[in-house]
Amino acid sequence: MVAKGKRDSESEAQPAGKKRDPERTRLVIIEAAREEFAENGYDGARTDRIATRTGMSKGVLYHYFSSKDDLFVAVLEDIYQELRSQNEALVLAEFEPEAGIRELIAHTYQYFVDHPEFIVLVNSENLMKAQHLERSESIRSMFTPLSRRLSELISRGQEQGIFRSNVDVVELYVSIVGLGYFFLANRWTLGVVFNRDLLGKGAEEVRLQHMTEMVLDYLRNVKSLDGKE
Repeated sequence: MVAKGKRDSESEAQPAGKKRDPERTRLVIIEAAREEFAENGYDGARTDRIATRTGMSKGVLYHYFSSKDDLFVAVLEDIYQELRSQNEALVLAEFEPEAGIRELIAHTYQYFVDHPEFIVLVNSENLMKAQHLERSESIRSMFTPLSRRLSELISRGQEQGIFRSNVDVVELYVSIVGLGYFFLANRWTLGVVFNRDLLGKGAEEVRLQHMTEMVLDYLRNVKSLDGKE
């Protein structure tokens, strides 16, 4: 009986006469779930609405993902993988150290600008103390390549005498992410508190310039700039 139920669910996922494509079906479900979770948060999201978005039945969803929790894990893995791929498209080895840092900051910030759902989904997961990410088998190793390439970039800058010696690469990347993420996630409230239009034209560019200067000021070898090294 279980096998028959699975076959029935699979058949609903593909139009009649078309060959089954489980991976494509899985991606369609994840994309629909991503929209639902982003619009309604984890608690407000409903699997029946996700099914409606895909044009499939709830049975198909549960064939691929056994629960709402499992589906949210998959959505989180998908958005982090997307950010990782975005960063991997930037070949840091091709840049001089300072230019490479500028590009990484701009690249990461632009991803958040273009994908506001990332902020909503990660905020939801933080409210739940990362209980879903803890279950992910892939997330912990996902950013290892970026950490390695960023370390290599920083090392080149240190060898050239333009970057300070004591740089924690993880702390640096957290700062790069945080400076953009916090602004984009809180600019509505910050705009009211400081009576400044942080949603208007040019506000995002001003923030990018400010955070870039902050990070580079931290990284620069002050002794070298003073002519003492």
